[in-house]
Amino acid sequence: MQPKAYVSQTYPRLTVYEDEGFTGRSRVFTGNVGISNTDRIVDGIESLRFFSTSSNATLVLFTRTGFRGNFRILRGNRSIRDLDDLIAGNDVESIISTNQRLTVEQVRAIRNAGQLPAGYTRV
Repeated sequence: MQPKAYVSQTYPRLTVYEDEGFTGRSRVFTGNVGISNTDRIVDGIESLRFFSTSSNATLVLFTRTGFRGNFRILRGNRSIRDLDDLIAGNDVESIISTNQRLTVEQVRAIRNAGQLPAGYTRV
């Protein structure tokens, strides 16, 4: 049984932008969120800022929609100016933003099932 995720109304804060370099239209997501298809958000996500006050904060980037494909786990606050070719030459197609410290095993379980843990909002 997986522990429930800690839900914060304010953090983590994920700001996504439709253009590289933090420009263009943007959208802000707070709390534990999974974006299953980046192309459906502001005409595609090209850059992002991830901020949390928690040392457990985790950002997971996937090469395929629905939390599938190869992934990259990032910890702590991040500003990524260009999501193109970020994971072994592949674009980011889905994202998880959380205050929970996700392990590699947990991320693999999410990838295999295509489902987020309890306490997450799927966008």
